[in-house]
Amino acid sequence: MSDHALLLINLGSPASTEVEDVRRYLDQFLMDPYVVDLPWPLRRLLVSLILVRRPAASAHAYASIWWDEGSPLIELSRRLQTQVATRWTEGPVELSMRYGEPSIEVALLRLAAQGIRQVTLAPLYPQFADSTVTTAMVEARRVVTEHNLSIDMHVLPPFFDQPAYLDALVESTRPALAGGYDHLLLSFHGLPERHIRKLVKPIAPDHDLRAPSSAGVSDEVLALCYRSQCQRTAETFAARAGLEDGRWSVSFQSRLGRDKWIEPYTETRLDELAKQGVKRLLVMCPAFVADCIETLEEIGMRGREQFIEAGGEDLVLVPCLNDDAVWADALVDMCRRLPLSA
Repeated sequence: MSDHALLLINLGSPASTEVEDVRRYLDQFLMDPYVVDLPWPLRRLLVSLILVRRPAASAHAYASIWWDEGSPLIELSRRLQTQVATRWTEGPVELSMRYGEPSIEVALLRLAAQGIRQVTLAPLYPQFADSTVTTAMVEARRVVTEHNLSIDMHVLPPFFDQPAYLDALVESTRPALAGGYDHLLLSFHGLPERHIRKLVKPIAPDHDLRAPSSAGVSDEVLALCYRSQCQRTAETFAARAGLEDGRWSVSFQSRLGRDKWIEPYTETRLDELAKQGVKRLLVMCPAFVADCIETLEEIGMRGREQFIEAGGEDLVLVPCLNDDAVWADALVDMCRRLPLSA
């Protein structure tokens, strides 16, 4: 074993379903300026108001999907870590979360204590957003700087269009597709339009955040536009999976607050598809590589209930990649191909 470690990074989860643990987690998450991008006084006021009622409701939602082992997101990420560790022969494989535990700080300090000098950071987000990738990288750099760690970090870039990732996505979805369906909805996590515009506007002031396709989007814009990356993932996946035109579509879930978020909204599409006569709906969530509250509860429970109430007969949640062996192979392959320059 050499001294080149791999650090997997996911979003995080409350320590338990107790209201205080959920409140603590939400406070850390929402006070991140990359998540709620308001000046600190306004952010503190807004988050404090949210934390009056939200933790109790969120705690109830977490309790509905919690496993005996704990958080599904954490447990599934640990299982992926175990799979990856058998494949990554260059050094140790650590797991960290941007919010909650195990933290990025603890993981990097543990690696430094082992004498590790090379670390590949693998943010487990297929598409780029400041609220996922950037904040994780900023936190990792903070830890290295504040603790004066002699670590050379390399970063796996967003892999929304990488063949290894897409092949794993297609392979993991085959059983659900083979079971029969009327329509497949690819529901990505939503994002305020403002988050994208501030990145894209300097290079493409007229970029259309409601375009139905990623066709024609320049590489420069594609590298910064989360919505275009989601569309590119969906379009390439559909082509590789051999999906028929008209039997799949894209939507965005998990809105929070009153800001204008990217469209179309998943809750709107669920009603539309039911009214259009779709009876058996498959929903997959390609912005997530591990099942979590947004997939298991928001789609698998509330989304299913909404779709049936609107006239549909069944909504089947397609599992995320989780600890699938083909996904573990793909992740290691993508990390191994990175150049070792800082």
